[in-house]
Amino acid sequence: MHTSKLLLLLPLFAAPAFGADLTEAETRWLTAGMPVLAYAKQIKLPIDIIVQPQARPNDVPMAMGFDKGRCKLVLSMRGNLEAEAILDAVAPAQRALMIEAMTAHEVGHCWRYAQGSWHALPSGFEDMGREPAEQGAQAAEIRDLRDTRREEGFSDLVALAWIQSRHPGQYAQVYDWLRQVRQQQPVDGGSHDTRAWLQLAPSGKVFSAQGSPFEQVTALWSKGIAGEH
Repeated sequence: MHTSKLLLLLPLFAAPAFGADLTEAETRWLTAGMPVLAYAKQIKLPIDIIVQPQARPNDVPMAMGFDKGRCKLVLSMRGNLEAEAILDAVAPAQRALMIEAMTAHEVGHCWRYAQGSWHALPSGFEDMGREPAEQGAQAAEIRDLRDTRREEGFSDLVALAWIQSRHPGQYAQVYDWLRQVRQQQPVDGGSHDTRAWLQLAPSGKVFSAQGSPFEQVTALWSKGIAGEH
């Protein structure tokens, strides 16, 4: 990730740190995600926050990148007319909750990266030739989609475990919204088709109350991988 053309913000973990350089939407999203970011700081995840001065075509409003051993939480909202379209179906009073869940999802990606586990299978799993036998570029594309899909599944479960821990009474609303978002993916089996994992967590009671959100989802994530095909 190149940051020379980006507005780089040092880690922002307290609302007073939000400066005048941020837009109203950026401030609102970071404020909604603050509980997750504070937790990330507490467990010493290496996160920096980056605001793009101009979104590129097809940029999502919030994404996690990695550069030189650090996680980069990137906001791409300026000039992005569709930045908040993901919240169109959400009642205004519930939008901060969904942004908090999205932030937890992105922090789940950072945790995997910081653990050195990015695209690694859980313990005890091996690829058993589940993917088609094509060679070359097509095979590499299939593997990339599969690996990305698994990481997205992990982070969706982290988002749900976070909500169960912090907002258990609103779990159903977040779960239903997340399922709706994933059902709108254009391609079955695509990089963000996490339904194999979401179907395992219709209730927050599936998550243990012990351990971090990342540890709480490990068993379900493994089960989802086993059921992918």
